Amino acid sequence: MKKSLVVFSCLLFAGAQAQKSMDFEKYDPVSTLVVPEHIVTKAKFPFIDVHNHQWNLSEQAIPGLLKDMDKMNMAVMVNLSGGNGNKLQSMTESIKKTAAKRFIVFANIDFAGVGEKDWTANAVKQLQEDVQHGANGLKIFKNLGFSVKDKDGKRVAVDDARLDAIWDKCGELKIPVLIHTADPKPFWDDMDEHNERWLELKTHPERKRDANNPEPWEQLIEEQHRMFKKHPQTTFIAAHFGWYPNDLGKLSSLLDEMPNVVVEFGAVIAELGRQPRAARQFFEKYQDRIMFGKDSWVPEEYNTYFRVLETADEYFPYHKKYHAFWRMYGMALPDAILKKIYYKNALHIIPNIDKTLFPD
Repeated sequence: MKKSLVVFSCLLFAGAQAQKSMDFEKYDPVSTLVVPEHIVTKAKFPFIDVHNHQWNLSEQAIPGLLKDMDKMNMAVMVNLSGGNGNKLQSMTESIKKTAAKRFIVFANIDFAGVGEKDWTANAVKQLQEDVQHGANGLKIFKNLGFSVKDKDGKRVAVDDARLDAIWDKCGELKIPVLIHTADPKPFWDDMDEHNERWLELKTHPERKRDANNPEPWEQLIEEQHRMFKKHPQTTFIAAHFGWYPNDLGKLSSLLDEMPNVVVEFGAVIAELGRQPRAARQFFEKYQDRIMFGKDSWVPEEYNTYFRVLETADEYFPYHKKYHAFWRMYGMALPDAILKKIYYKNALHIIPNIDKTLFPD
């Protein structure tokens, strides 16, 4: 009897210690809320993902991608990581041989040597050649504004005048520029109990930035907006809702101010899902200027996007707790708006997408 009590006491102690050692990252309680659930694994309408990255879009890789795309009703994938020159040409040739209708490729700029003699002219020439070889847009990564340096080692601002000819050429060629500038504002804030991104920064410390690294967040965003306004004949796609998915009032004023700008919601669906009424009103007002974007290629994560867009479900989790520890709600968008978000807007903005893949 005494032996059993000792064992039982040890088990209780071990359980208590386990409870004490459990931290917030591990705490994941199952909700007791009983509400209707609609897990959407396939989009209601064929869709175009305008924000995807496939560094190896080869003939060997394409069949596997198509299989996953078909399961979720993705009609077209826009690969933003096309590179330039021979790499881009090789990629577009692979697509033509295997699945010409299913992939669109965006070119990228090589910023090495900004400020050197003829750098701008050569960059514009390369872009024009890339479009001739099948590029249908230009993707600018966040290294512009962060780490791109000119020949003298100085940071190249997003609105640097030496890049103006590139944006103007995109307008002339009628191709959009999808640009990612900065990151979520809390990455620059103090990492304390008030920072909503604390868990993400704790688990991904490389994302944390000092207040002026490389510049304040507000300055980087303002550089982007100055560039948008400076080139009104060029269509810009602001990635990640321009990092204002958590302030739709501000984003609304920016879209009103800059008619040449549209947005996509890659990696920010969790922000929209926690404010379904405000988000739905925003989608209703700007239904012609929003496109579907995901960013990272993890097929099973698309279900979250479909559920937020299509259903009226309540209080369901995001697929990455460190990214969004809160619960979300569906917007239940009407079919007319869903069609615009899923494919119609992209058909208007991105050239050479095969319209026969879509119902109307």
